[in-house]
This record gives sequence, C-alpha cells and structure tokens, in this order.
Amino acid sequence: MKCPYCGHDHDKVVDSRPYDDGTAIRRRRECISCGSRFTTYEKVDTIPLMVIKRGGERELFDRDKIVNGMLRACEKRPISVDVINNVAREIENHLSSGLKREVSTKEIGELVMEHLKDIDEIAYVRFASVYREFKDAQSFMDELANFLKKDAHNNEANDIDDNGQAKQPE
Repeated sequence: MKCPYCGHDHDKVVDSRPYDDGTAIRRRRECISCGSRFTTYEKVDTIPLMVIKRGGERELFDRDKIVNGMLRACEKRPISVDVINNVAREIENHLSSGLKREVSTKEIGELVMEHLKDIDEIAYVRFASVYREFKDAQSFMDELANFLKKDAHNNEANDIDDNGQAKQPE
C-alpha cells in the first residue's frame, strides 16, 4: 500500500483487528521508507443491495434512511442513537446475508416495525402510522387493536410453564 506521507509502496502491518461488527478489518501500517504510521480499512467487496420502491423503481440500499425514519419515530422517546444505529445495522446485515440482491421497501418497513415493537410501543405506533399510510382514524385504530391483541397474546403465552400449565403467581 502506498504511504500517504512519502508515496513509497512498502509498509508493514503493525496491528490488525476486526472493525464494524467483524465486517471489516482495521490495520495500522508503518511505512518502511519514512517510518510514518497510517490506518487502512479492508472490507469485502459485495454486490450492492437494491431496494424496490412502491412505484417499482429501484435504488441502492441506504442504511441512513432506516436510521432517519427510526429517529423520527423515536423523537422525544428514551431511546439512544446507539440503539437505533444497532437496529439499522442488524437490519442491513439480515438483508445482506440473504441470497436476494433486491428487497422491497415493504420488507424493510416490516423489519423496522418488528424491531421497534420490542424497543418502544410509542415509536412503533408512530412509525406504523407513516409507513402504513393510514387514510383515516379507523385504519389507525385497527392497527393499534392488532398490536394490542398480539401483545396480549404474547403476555398470555409467557404465563404458561414448560408443561403447558398456567404459571402460579409468586
């Protein structure tokens, strides 16, 4: 690799460690000629993930769009930016690890809502109200009812022991 200070192309790797959840490698290098140190990053060259929009047009996947949508949904909620970034990274890794090179905005939106449901109910409802494009209050209420019904079912399922019997209150 060419030294950014003197231009010579002989160096040695001084330190190497995983970076960005193991998807890249960070290397500290030292130029053999001038002794300067510099950092490089290595990442696998992947086929870009394409997003199919509602109208059928295609664009490159952009994790920042997920982050921005979640930031709006989580505004004034007790959710850190780190949590939002981690969720966006998880979603990107999930989509990239599949064999499909194209994914619909519907699939991305469902994944975001699935994560938000576990993080913050208010953020989930806010995101769903924009993502599902509710036309009126009734469609919003129907979505909320479905959410509450699933949540109640999950709570009931958690009240059953390994033998299928209702857990006794402690």
